[in-house]
Order: sequence, then C-alpha cells, then structure tokens
Amino acid sequence: MINYLKITVVVALCWSFVGINPYPIDGYSRTGIKRLLRLERIKSGEIKETLNLPAGAMKGYNDIKLNLISKKKDSTAQFLVKNDQFNKEINGLFYGLDKSYSLSVIDISDLNNIRYAARNETAGYQPGSVGKIAVLNGLFTQLAKIYPESFEKRIELLKTKSVKAGLWGLTDEHTVPIFNIETNKLVKRQVIESDVFTLFEWADHMMSVSNNGAASIVWREVLLMAAFGKDYPALTQEGADAYFKNTPKNELTDLGNDVVNLPLRNLGITTDEWRLGSFFTRGANNYLGNKGGSIGSTVGLMKFLVQLEQGKVVDEKSSLEMKRLMFMTDRRIRYAQSPALKDAAVYFKSGSLYKCDRSKGEACGKYMGNVQNFMNSVAIVEHDNGKKYMVVLMTNVLRKNSASDHMYLAGSIDKLINN
Repeated sequence: MINYLKITVVVALCWSFVGINPYPIDGYSRTGIKRLLRLERIKSGEIKETLNLPAGAMKGYNDIKLNLISKKKDSTAQFLVKNDQFNKEINGLFYGLDKSYSLSVIDISDLNNIRYAARNETAGYQPGSVGKIAVLNGLFTQLAKIYPESFEKRIELLKTKSVKAGLWGLTDEHTVPIFNIETNKLVKRQVIESDVFTLFEWADHMMSVSNNGAASIVWREVLLMAAFGKDYPALTQEGADAYFKNTPKNELTDLGNDVVNLPLRNLGITTDEWRLGSFFTRGANNYLGNKGGSIGSTVGLMKFLVQLEQGKVVDEKSSLEMKRLMFMTDRRIRYAQSPALKDAAVYFKSGSLYKCDRSKGEACGKYMGNVQNFMNSVAIVEHDNGKKYMVVLMTNVLRKNSASDHMYLAGSIDKLINN
C-alpha cells in the first residue's frame, strides 16, 4: 500500500478520521456491538460517566429513516442537474479559498424542489478513509447473495460470526474501543493479531474510529464471502487460512478488487468517479497486491449517497443499515465540528492522506503535506426543522490543515440552506 521514497522524503499516511460511536446508542440488542452496551449503561446511570453527546447525536435505532424512498423510481441523473441560483450561491461561499476544493451538495429539504450545486465535481482525489464506505457496500452486497430471501439472517450473521484479525489487522496507529460487559471496563488500544470480534464489531470499528486494520479485515471477509458463497457462514479459521495459502496471489488480488468496485459500477459510478485499488494495511499485502489505484470524486460519492437515501444500495433494508453505521454520535471534527450542526443528526465519514518531502525545506507536518494533502468529508445532515441535505467535500490544499476551512464551509452551507 505504501511506496517507499528516497530517504530525503518523509511519507506520512493518515487514512483515518477519529470520531467515536457513529451508531445509534440503543443498538446493542440488535447488533451485539459491546461498545454500544457501555453507552446504554452510561445513559441509564449504571456506569457513572457523562455521555456529553450533542443533541443531534441522540437518535435511536428506529428513528433513522431514508429520505428519498418516495423518489426511488427517479434516476440518479435527475438529482444531479444544477439549480442555477443555488449553484451560484454555493460557489460564492468559496471566495478566497484554494481552487483545489471540490464540492457536491444536494438540498432535499423539499422533495418537490430538490436543488443540486457543484464545484469541480469530476476532479479526482485520493479518497482515503471515505473509501471504507465502498467496503461497507461490498459487505452488504455479499450478505444479500448469501441470504437473498432473509435480511434478518444477514443481521444474525453479522452479529454472531466472529473472526480473527491475523496479519490483516496490522498495522494502524488508531485504537479501537474494547468493552468488558462484566466489569464495565473500557480499554482503547491498537488492533493486534490475536484480536477476535464479530463482523458487526469489525464493521463498527471500521466506521466509528475509522480503524484501518478493521477495514482490511472486513474487506477480507467480503472476499471470502464471494469465494465461498453460501458456505461462508460455516467457514472456519483453518478453512480461510488454507484458502489464502493455496490460492494464487493474482487471483486473490482480482477478486479483492472486484468485490468492492463492481458494486459501485452497478450503481452507475464509473471507475474514474470512485474506485479502490489497495487494502488499508500493510499486513494485507502478505496475501494480495494492489490494482488500479484509488480515486474519488464528489460526484461519484454523491451518486452513492443519493441511491443510499433512495434505498437502492443493495436494497432498502441494507441501505438503512449502512446509514445507521454512518450515524455520528460522539466527538465531531472537521466538517462535522461546525457549531451550526450541533443540534443536527449527522451521518458522516471523513478521511485524509498527506505526504511530506523534507528536502524542499518547507514546513510540513500532520495534515499539512507539501506533496499531497488530501482531506475529504462526506455528510448527510438532518435538522429537526425539516432541512435536510447531503454534502461531499474534497480538498488537496498543500502545507495547510484544511479542517478549519471544512468547518467554515459546513457552517456557511448550513446557513445558506436554512435561510
């Protein structure tokens, strides 16, 4: 996954976004995600801690809905026709900002007057951790193939099947929350090779704290689902190990690439609009290689969000479950940190990748790369007043942490739509 440069060049990759608990806090009984039980116990007073959640983070499992179900028969293209006035107003918000900013935004507050605006929407960026949404899509795509007639069996498999990290989980500096339901103790640490979690918990780690190891493990299981089909639920660790040992690396690479990219093509998202070319950890490269490179565009990701809200990503129930896994219920940063969004429900994913070349003698640091400095935000925002909209923002501003600009734009876009 990493191309090592000359010694004079420092490469710093930061795929992840640190934001905790993006899943409805009453979801433990449904999902078996133990971290959620801790939140329930704090809320009930059994654990004497404070949740400190913003008002918009308190939606329950059944409160989350899809906003475009009534528009399910509409084509994606119908949503991507620019509204001249809205487009002019949105682009006016970028005055004085770097030209490398790309944006797609859809105001769905009034379903009879849906408005779309965009700026540099076809430009390609390294997607970073927003690419994990494609892994999530791949997961629900394969679950539907294993249990085409029963969504409840898909949920049960996510809840009950436990898998080991292995080398795939190595390495990532970001921690995962591990909650002991008997002692009520929470530990946060990096994923280690011996870690075992359910599929639901690995998916939650991938989305909640954007753990790279968890993303590679979920992607591995998606590959195994495709390879074993209806035999996957009974697949043992020994069987999985034998499969990776005995299957040629090029075959694994091709299948691994297909399981996350073909579902995007089925949604009408082209290879230049959004694709993944490599796993998120070096450990995965022990088993398969990279292929095709990774790229993302605001229009490609917006095509996904529109169809997610229509219930057309896999199917309606899968779309809703994926939206739940994007729900932001704890500390918000970058775009989602805007005070204007405090009372709003935010479904969010962010990611970044930066690269530094110290030989240039320029200031360079975390999120301030002088070779590459990608920062991306994907958000669905829902206010109690009925204002609802979707945003994809991608930037590559060198030598500057763009988080403050993302937060500024979030406030400005929210104000424009709410007026």
